[in-house]
Amino acid sequence: MELTHLDDEGQALMVDVGGKDVTERAAVAEAQVKMKPETLELILAGNMKKGDVFASARIAGIMAAKRTPDLIPLCHPIPLTSAAVEVTPLPPDTVKITATVKCRYTTGVEMEALTAASVAALTIYDMCKAVDRGMEILHVRLLSKSGGRSGEYYRPETEQPASD
Repeated sequence: MELTHLDDEGQALMVDVGGKDVTERAAVAEAQVKMKPETLELILAGNMKKGDVFASARIAGIMAAKRTPDLIPLCHPIPLTSAAVEVTPLPPDTVKITATVKCRYTTGVEMEALTAASVAALTIYDMCKAVDRGMEILHVRLLSKSGGRSGEYYRPETEQPASD
């Protein structure tokens, strides 16, 4: 398998996407934050001193999707048509983050979705670290992608299309 971000001498390069077709593209990624049950109870009760943890995580994730090329070297700036972050409590001790990013462009938005999920998870950690420094960020992964030359991808245990 050939790595697309390396030239013939093994030097890093930004992939030329100028010759690719503009298509509808979407990606869905997730992350989970595992915490003490008491921490999740505080979040759900609205008793975290820094404010609304889930609202902050959603906003941070959306902002991160928009800023991905500033964070990940060699990523193209992509005109996103939408970015959404869903934060779901999974009692007794887990929060699931699902990021969905869409565009109409010549390259995909997998990195934007993964960045959104990661930053949303980091925001939850930041807002709750005063009461639970042992939290873990787990399962940062691509669930699905659609559009482009490589077609569709669905993580085997995932049945929802990226376009949903």
